[in-house]
Amino acid sequence: MTRAQKIEQALQRAFAPRVLEVVDDSEAHRGHAGYQDGGESHFNVRVESDAFQGLSRIARHRAVHGAIGAELMSEIHALALTIRD
Repeated sequence: MTRAQKIEQALQRAFAPRVLEVVDDSEAHRGHAGYQDGGESHFNVRVESDAFQGLSRIARHRAVHGAIGAELMSEIHALALTIRD
């Protein structure tokens, strides 16, 4: 299973989102710090879920990071998040 699939699976389980997009943006960072051969180092994630209602921006980011998990987060160089309720 790819990292993108693992991210998607974790966020589906945790938040039952209405919208979930996980885009591997690694090729745009080839030659930059953190780039890994084969990609899967830089991601853009858009998630919309009622689970985020009433949470601050920081709390939303912490919730997403927590759902993804420390082990997988340690394998990712960059994670750009767009989170809406």
